[in-house]
This record gives sequence, structure tokens and C-alpha cells, in this order.
Amino acid sequence: MTSDPGLTDQLTAWRRHLHAHPELSREEAETAAFVCARLRDWGIPFEAGVGGHGVVATLTRGRSNRSVGLRGDMDALPIIEQTGLAHASTRPGVMHACGHDGHTTSLLGAARLLQQTPDWSGTVRLVFQPAEEGAGGAQAMLDDGLLTRFPMERIFGYHNWPGLAAGTVAVLTGPVMASASRVAFTMHGKAGHAGLPHLTHDPVLAAAQALVALQSIVSRQMNPMESAVLSFCVMEAGAATNQIPDKATMRGTFRAQQARVRDAMAEAITRIVQGTAAAMGVSASVDIRHSTPPTVNPAAEAELAAQAVHAAGIAMRRDLAPSLVAEDFGAYQQHIPGAFLWIGNGDSAGLHSPDYDFNDAILPVAASTLASVALAALGA
Repeated sequence: MTSDPGLTDQLTAWRRHLHAHPELSREEAETAAFVCARLRDWGIPFEAGVGGHGVVATLTRGRSNRSVGLRGDMDALPIIEQTGLAHASTRPGVMHACGHDGHTTSLLGAARLLQQTPDWSGTVRLVFQPAEEGAGGAQAMLDDGLLTRFPMERIFGYHNWPGLAAGTVAVLTGPVMASASRVAFTMHGKAGHAGLPHLTHDPVLAAAQALVALQSIVSRQMNPMESAVLSFCVMEAGAATNQIPDKATMRGTFRAQQARVRDAMAEAITRIVQGTAAAMGVSASVDIRHSTPPTVNPAAEAELAAQAVHAAGIAMRRDLAPSLVAEDFGAYQQHIPGAFLWIGNGDSAGLHSPDYDFNDAILPVAASTLASVALAALGA
């Protein structure tokens, strides 16, 4: 299944329009309206406002009661674009640095391909999701009754993948992307003059000691065969160079490919921070929030997707290793089976880079992949 040149040109124009007009998580009103306008032009029924700015369109044909979902995300990131492209972001400080403009556009393309394809029976749900970038968009749609209002037996989605040959589809079985959890801890001490440290309880030193100790979790407390990572990226403490402050806060993230590893890391973080605080004569508070579960492909759904990609004549790889970047697609997989694919973006800048741009050349492959997998699921 391949799109006609006219559709390909149209998808490219739409993708570049979305790239030039990015919207942050939970602010995707214009993007959702753009999606609705295209669906309305094609006569595809939809409901807007699902879980925020989410849109769910439905294609039904024949008498089959089989159903499948296809998901594309819509939100952008708070990053200053540095591509210098003609279609660069027109909104300072906001950028489609992860390719969700391409994901949205290729899902529109899949909708059009399915609409134009005869001889299939069943229901396809097209899930245009808001707020993927750590803002809980998948869960918000689920909480708004996604699976009861728009029943589907399985769900599939994809992410573009820089470094993988453009248009090549990677199908993984088992772990694909990691859980994402946010962690912050604050050491509470006693402030005082930097020249009289013996009269203070230094929270900065305690936070520094905890930071070093926390790095032992992955290297010494987790099974080295089970991937995990812990990164602290923000430190906040003090305002004067001659005062030891009363508190120091560190914030970061930890990732794992299995929920039990994630939970073990959370326990270890809390234990080490509290233990370090006690040893250093200060107190500590720890805040851990799990934002996304791991994305894990069941064998049956991965194989179904692989067979569909092969039948469509699209280049495919099955040998890629999972990644410790995160995706909230796993929230759907907590309720229904589904598979998440990668489609090569070619030799592009990395995800979340200010130099990144989605490769328009892969739009036909992405649209065809989604449509082919949907039809395979309906016929499985």
C-alpha cells in the first residue's frame, strides 16, 4: 500500500505547517482543529476534546466486529529551534523537536489510505493524542473513557528514529522503550555564614554526598542484565556566595524497561537519600512520580506488525535493541495489547535536539505502515 504523489505532496505541506505552528502539551488547540478540518474535508467522523485536546476518528466498513486503534501524538517541546529552515517554528521557545508533527501527519495519511482502500471490514480508531511529552496525555484519554467510548481490540503506533535508515521499520519483541519517572529530593539543613560552617548543617554537602551515593544504584544494586538509568539534571541551592543555605534540591529522572526494576529503583533512591541525610545531620524529603510505564510489545502483536510490514514490501529490521527514552504509549498497553514500532528518520539530528527535523521523505512509508498494520489486525 503506497500513497499517490498528490497525497505525498499534501502530507509534506501539512507536516511543515504543523512544524511551523507547534503547541506545547495540553495546549494543542490549533493542532487539533487542523486535524479535525482534514477529517471533515474527507467526511471521516470524529470526536474532539477527548482527554484534553485529543481527537478520535472512526472508519467503519463491512459487517465485521473486529476493531483496531492507530495512535499519533501531537504536542511539541519547550525548545528553541536552530534549524534555520523555511518552515521553522514561528513560536519562540516552542519546537517540534521530537517529530510529533510527522506522527500526526502520517496518521492523517493512514486515514486517507484506509478510506481509499476497498475490501476490508471492521472498525479503525484513529487516536490523535495530546500531551505525550511527560504530561500524561495517554492516561488522560484513557481516563476520559477512550476504550469504552471507542472500543478497540488492539492498538499500534510508531516513533520516528534518527540513525535508522530512512523508511526502514524496526519491530521489537518485548521491551521497546522505558518507563519514565521524575525524582526530586530536598536536603533541609541550618543556614549560616560560610566562614562559620560548624554553626550550620550544610544541605549542599549532604545533597552532593547523596548524588554520589545514588549513582551506585544502577551499577551495584540493579541486575546488570536489566537496563536502567538515573540522571540528576537540576540543582537548586542558595543565592549568596558567602552563606550556607538552609536547603538544597536536586531533580532528575530515572528509567527502566521493567516495572519491577522501576519500583526497586524508587525504593533505593528513597533509602539512600534518607540515610545520607541522617548521616550528615540534616533531614530530607523525597518526591517520586511515575509518569509513564514501560512500552513492551507482546510477541503476538509484534509478529502481526512484522508480517504486515513484510507483506507491504517495506524494509524492516528485527535486531535493534530497546531504548531508555520513554513514551507514554505503554499506558494503552496496560489495558489492551498493542505494538509500538520505530521508523527510520535517516541521518538526522537526534530527538529533542534544537537542530532536529522530521524527514518528510518517510511520510508515505509511515502512513502505509500504519494502514497496513491496521488491516492486518482486522484480518488476524
